[in-house]
Amino acid sequence: MKPLQASSGDLNADRRADFAEMLLGSGEPAQAAELLLGALELAPQWAPGWFRLGEMQEAAGFHDQAAQAWTMALKLDPADRLGAALKLQLIGHAPAAAAPPSAFVETLFDHYADNFEEALVEKLGYRMPDFLDRAIRMLRPGRFRLALDLGCGTGLMGERLRPIVDRLEGYDISARMLRKARAKGIYDLLAEADLQHFSHTGAKADLVVAADVFIYVGALERIAGAVAEALADEGVFAFSVETLASGDDFTLLPSRRYAHSEAYVRRVLGASGFSVLSLESTTIRHDRGEPVGGLAVVTRKGHAV
Repeated sequence: MKPLQASSGDLNADRRADFAEMLLGSGEPAQAAELLLGALELAPQWAPGWFRLGEMQEAAGFHDQAAQAWTMALKLDPADRLGAALKLQLIGHAPAAAAPPSAFVETLFDHYADNFEEALVEKLGYRMPDFLDRAIRMLRPGRFRLALDLGCGTGLMGERLRPIVDRLEGYDISARMLRKARAKGIYDLLAEADLQHFSHTGAKADLVVAADVFIYVGALERIAGAVAEALADEGVFAFSVETLASGDDFTLLPSRRYAHSEAYVRRVLGASGFSVLSLESTTIRHDRGEPVGGLAVVTRKGHAV
């Protein structure tokens, strides 16, 4: 996580926390953790402080202490807006889960909404909407009657889809992201939706797109089934995932994103009644200067012809 933004409610605790951040930035995580622990003695109910303490202790190599701090953060914030449960999983102090906490995903994107596009497109080289747009147009030329943009965010994918669809609906868990998308005026409908529980009750769509979204979903069986239900026969489903090189179906990465194996993606699609039209390896974005590999997938509901 980024350095703490929320106040503890105690001025002295906040000052100690600020100094702890300075120590961490100077490469002294153990000393930073010690100082932040002192701040938490003044503000023991400060869940973000406990979470940040865990990160400092992890950086210092004190994994058992970090686990205790994240457990306390989770106790104080059971909804887990900061993703403490994911941190515990990554250091082996909690069993692997099939999905992230919904409150964590919502909080994450609410936090990044204001500078999301600048950070993702200009700094991280994000080009997946362009990639999927080209693939869709090539494999299924012509217009679509109804398209659903899942995890639409600020509307980067929607901007590409708008010229080829009659009606465009966007769904996202983050209200702040939806406000950014609404300001663009490209969607006919925007609504809050948690993809872990997504279902579409309106008219059948003939295109569903989820660009760089399933990295925050984990297990794909349920969402693939929901998309199949939302699509008309021969409807197109286009999406991307981060690539998992190991033999596992999917795994939680240190970034707290999920990566999926190609074999797992193909198996889930087949079980949900999709045939693969195109599956290409590509670079989704860059992270700390390194390319993040992924798969861009375009499928059709129904058997291959």
